[in-house]
Amino acid sequence: GFPEQFVAWAKSLPPSIRLELDPALRTLLEDPVTAQFGLTLEPAGTDWFDLAVQVDVGDLELSPEELRLLLNARGGYVRLGAKGWRRLEYAVSEEDEQQLARIGLDPRDLTGEKQRLHALQLADEATTRFLPEREAEAIRRRAGEIKACVTPPVPPEIRAELRPYQVEGYHFLAYLAENRFGGVLADDMGLGKTLQTLAWMAWLRSRSLDTRKGKFLIVCPKSVAPNWQSEAARFLPKWRVHVWRGDTAVSLKTAIQVADALVLNYAQMRRLPEEVSGVQWTAVILDEAQAIKNPDSQTAQAARQLVADHRLALTGTPIENRLLDLWSIFAFAMPGVLGNRAQFGRSFASAEDPLARRRLAARVRPFLLRRTKSQVARDLPDRVEEDLSCEMEGVQARLYAAEFKKARALLLKVQTKSDLDQFRFHFLTSLLRLRQICCHPALVDATQRKAESAKLEALFDLLEPLIEEGQKVLVFSQFVTMLDLLREETGARGWKTFYLAGDTEDRATPVSQFQSHEGGAVFLISIKAGGFGLNLTAASYVVLFDPWWNPAVEAQAIDRTHRIGQTQKVIAYRLISRGTIEEKIRALQHQKKAVAEDILGEERFSQSLTVDDLRFLFAEPAEPIAG
Repeated sequence: GFPEQFVAWAKSLPPSIRLELDPALRTLLEDPVTAQFGLTLEPAGTDWFDLAVQVDVGDLELSPEELRLLLNARGGYVRLGAKGWRRLEYAVSEEDEQQLARIGLDPRDLTGEKQRLHALQLADEATTRFLPEREAEAIRRRAGEIKACVTPPVPPEIRAELRPYQVEGYHFLAYLAENRFGGVLADDMGLGKTLQTLAWMAWLRSRSLDTRKGKFLIVCPKSVAPNWQSEAARFLPKWRVHVWRGDTAVSLKTAIQVADALVLNYAQMRRLPEEVSGVQWTAVILDEAQAIKNPDSQTAQAARQLVADHRLALTGTPIENRLLDLWSIFAFAMPGVLGNRAQFGRSFASAEDPLARRRLAARVRPFLLRRTKSQVARDLPDRVEEDLSCEMEGVQARLYAAEFKKARALLLKVQTKSDLDQFRFHFLTSLLRLRQICCHPALVDATQRKAESAKLEALFDLLEPLIEEGQKVLVFSQFVTMLDLLREETGARGWKTFYLAGDTEDRATPVSQFQSHEGGAVFLISIKAGGFGLNLTAASYVVLFDPWWNPAVEAQAIDRTHRIGQTQKVIAYRLISRGTIEEKIRALQHQKKAVAEDILGEERFSQSLTVDDLRFLFAEPAEPIAG
């Protein structure tokens, strides 16, 4: 605060007093440096331009680092070595910054790196007023031509009546293709992304001069592959959609030749990069594209090697854990539109920059479409979510208290981040064991299979009247051992039970049987294996036996039944053990709310824990658990 205090003191002196100052102090009383903002623009291909921020400070010689310091000070004083104290008046108002953020630009970005933008992104008045009028007018005119409505009729091959918002989605995909863009259809789960995509594929085929078959590639999780085959049979019955299972009966080369569309799962795509990447596809569609959210993964790298005229990513959760998820998806769908990875991190991933996310939203807006159920599917029935508290007792409570005590003792050894890194694995093991004990003692001690479990009792108190009413219920758990225990219990009661976990090879059969079953039934599902890609609208009740710490994953599970085709109110219950780590992790995750209203996922949660987080997690409960 010295410069401001000194200047205020100097200005308060009577005119009769003359100050004699050394050169450095004298600079505090000089006029501020004035700077003007501008953009440099260079063509970079059809409808693409490279932009860079240009700051003009007149005749004053400042290094890029000195200029950056002055900009970051936002009008405050900065000591610049022999040049003394300087402050900057930057001719960019707060309104200018907000307008520039709308099209993804930061007037304080002095890295010198060029940002590649499309004419559609540049046509905003906020950008063009910083450009020479001739270039600005050309960009506005070209953007108007691109934005011309692309509204082809739904192909007659499609055996379905698309809802109005689905027609809009189909037109968005046609607009992407017409302008040679890739893109992302990020509609909420259950709004019919598959149907919109099938309509788009049929339209692409109808306008293509290339009549050769097998030019459409769909890559999806293994559990979703049968859904593409059944949906195509329903909506595009004349198309041959082949789900390749890797058997020797049909070689991949033959499958590509004879099928209208080939469906691979992500593991197959990773193992067969040459056979798949060597084909010039008409279109490549990645379903549940959050599978490539890690840009360093083999899956993401294999996806980026695919060659296609059109690229489309489908996902209900384009950002699960961090902004880099979105960069990775766009590195497949529209390479370069978000810059390279380093540029992206500097420009958009700063939590301190209030306009960073607005700039990112503006950058992807022409290439991403997202609608939520509340926006478009107003005819869907209500969805109610409720937490049910369970009180642990007996063996379960004693096991929990003993494990909790061990974790607290370990916490006393942790004072710094370095300590935390040393003991992180042990804390994660304790967290896992505590969560398992909340479900059932047998998950940590196989000899306790007959022990009481508060959640087990609460679940069957909940299920019994529902099954008697003839209701169908989905029960999700992340622990396969828990699902096995539940299957024993439902079997002992004589209830019709269906089961789906990671080792279930034939996923389509139990889904079909559950949907067509008459009367009450329970479907036990691993949340990892069945949390997406399933249509289970025959059920109107969902139970999350052990809450998953990423609400986006929980929402996907509930949306197995709360989707188009559901006619009844959907009621979802979460079973929470009172006064335990379950309550605290839920609270902690909501404090750590991440981008796009998503929370850090399970795989990122462990890396995000701080010493303060652990002290919160392992603080003594207000009321001790009954033992």
